[in-house]
Amino acid sequence: MLLLAALVAPAAAADDGYRLDTMDRLRVRVAEWQSAEGALRDWTTLNGDYAVGPSGDISMPFVGQLAARGRTTAELASAIGEQLQQKLGLPDRPEASVEIAEFRPIFIAGDVQTPGKYPYDPQLTVLKALSLAGGLRRSESAGLGGPRDFVNAQGNYGVLVAQRDGLLARRARLAAEAQGRSDIQFPDELNKSDGGRKLMNDEKALMAARDKRLRLQLSGLDDLKKLLQSEIESLQQKIATQNRQLDLARNELKSIGNLQQKGLVVNQRILTLEQSNAELEGKILDMETASLRAKQDIAKATQDATSLQNDRETGIAQDRQQTESDLNELNLKMGMYAGLMTEALSRAPQATAGAASPGSTPTVRYRIVRSANGKSAEADAQEDTPVLPGDVVKVEVAAPQADSN
Repeated sequence: MLLLAALVAPAAAADDGYRLDTMDRLRVRVAEWQSAEGALRDWTTLNGDYAVGPSGDISMPFVGQLAARGRTTAELASAIGEQLQQKLGLPDRPEASVEIAEFRPIFIAGDVQTPGKYPYDPQLTVLKALSLAGGLRRSESAGLGGPRDFVNAQGNYGVLVAQRDGLLARRARLAAEAQGRSDIQFPDELNKSDGGRKLMNDEKALMAARDKRLRLQLSGLDDLKKLLQSEIESLQQKIATQNRQLDLARNELKSIGNLQQKGLVVNQRILTLEQSNAELEGKILDMETASLRAKQDIAKATQDATSLQNDRETGIAQDRQQTESDLNELNLKMGMYAGLMTEALSRAPQATAGAASPGSTPTVRYRIVRSANGKSAEADAQEDTPVLPGDVVKVEVAAPQADSN
């Protein structure tokens, strides 16, 4: 019963986070902050893509076999860091990040054009999965060709509409970022559906996250510049103090030099003062070098801040250009499928449910087979039912029933 409930409302189960399983591909990166050196060490030997094997484990150097099935990416990342710290005896636990490089595939079977295995994509629905498999299988029967062609074109058109809504939301967010606005002016059509409102909220959250990241990076550079400036001021004060001591030492050496000419001071006293003066001059030179190095670091931090801003603006411009290109391509495809629907209706006016009598159109039935805890269950699904990694989507089309009258 719990598994069947998960098929009907998988969004509720997703609140706990995505759970890994066999055939998931993971991208792992490990880094360690070396507090003694104040530097970040990247563990390039461990970085890379790993596949969750049939046993539900991944195999990593130094770690060995590590259970991944049933864990979230955050839980697996924590386990990797703990294993590395224990096995290598590290004082600090390395930080590991795990992200999904490729979800385990889905499988589409039944009355589809191209049944088989397909890569999973987030926000995949039954209708989108049907589009991946080429739509409903075309029949050589003239009686089914029109209705099935209409359903096929209509399904593909619906997928393109959803993709277009996503691009419209993205374009609005990119325009706001390019203009430096805190609000996003979305098209009114997105606010007319739950899916559109979700896209709007997702883009708002993405923009807020990107802005926060940039602010933190710029703030870190500003703090570094302030710290370096304080160091420069401290060095200047020390240099001034050392210069005063050097002046006093030089005056003392000069006065003793006059006494030496009269034979009142030994040469060892003169030599000691000259060595002291040389040491003071060396310290002053070291401080001036450190001050110069700090000024160079300030200039580099300023340059890094400028580069961050420029890279952000360049990335936004490139994304806007790509989004416009994708929108133009989608509009062309939507026009094509709209024409195909019109052509199918011209051959079979009864293809639409509103114009057809009961039993005169094909009946499309969707079912999802989902595995959990080693057990599989099958349940009915609709076109907007979410599909999860590893699901089997079964499509069945029943032919129109003959009129008994």
